[in-house]
Amino acid sequence: MANIFFLQLFVNLLLLCTGVFSDVTFNFENLCSDSIWRASNPSIGDLDPELGPDEFEIYNMDDTWSGSIWARTKCTTNASGYFSCETGDCRLGTPECADTTPNFPVTLLNFNVNQSIVSYQISLIHGQNIQVNIKPVGGTLLDGSGPCPSVTCNMDFGNVCPPSLISYNSNGAYVGCKSACDVFNDGQHCCIMNGCQPDEYTQKFKQQCPTAHIYPADNTPPMYQCKGADSYDVTFCPAIGTAS
Repeated sequence: MANIFFLQLFVNLLLLCTGVFSDVTFNFENLCSDSIWRASNPSIGDLDPELGPDEFEIYNMDDTWSGSIWARTKCTTNASGYFSCETGDCRLGTPECADTTPNFPVTLLNFNVNQSIVSYQISLIHGQNIQVNIKPVGGTLLDGSGPCPSVTCNMDFGNVCPPSLISYNSNGAYVGCKSACDVFNDGQHCCIMNGCQPDEYTQKFKQQCPTAHIYPADNTPPMYQCKGADSYDVTFCPAIGTAS
């Protein structure tokens, strides 16, 4: 962790010297056993999205940005040069991926950056393809109620995902858990009929990841608003647990 601190300090000093500095820094870390490929909508200008196992990258965000970031998994390039991923694929055929919606299931990291004020949330309304943790480093909640908390979903849904929601790869292996709305596309599961209440699927997933956003009207916890954090640590595959 000391090396990460000094690396971040060096990058910030370099940016200050060159006159390019953002108030908001994201620290992406991949603790997964395989590479991941980041993607965003709208683009955060990342032209080198691959992050290998145990790799760490410091990324300086625009002063104002609102959108989603996600991780693509198990990506390959075929003999024709077409790039694709088993989950989170952007259907563009290239490693660079921005300004498009991903294939589901996908774990979405939703952010609203406004200078030093950042709203953040993990969303599973389109299912789960990877485990993740968002940890503000410093900062206080905008409402003054305390320090900015971490939000996490480090549980692998493989053991609790109903068969009807499982996403398989071409070899028949589990790669993610879809949302009931994306699968059934009906009023009951898409919060159209009888208001928007948790169903048997979202209740189960909420038990596994209580700080994640599970269905459209889920506001427990609310989308946190953090002011003055030094940075935001985004960790993929953090100390993964097994859901039960």
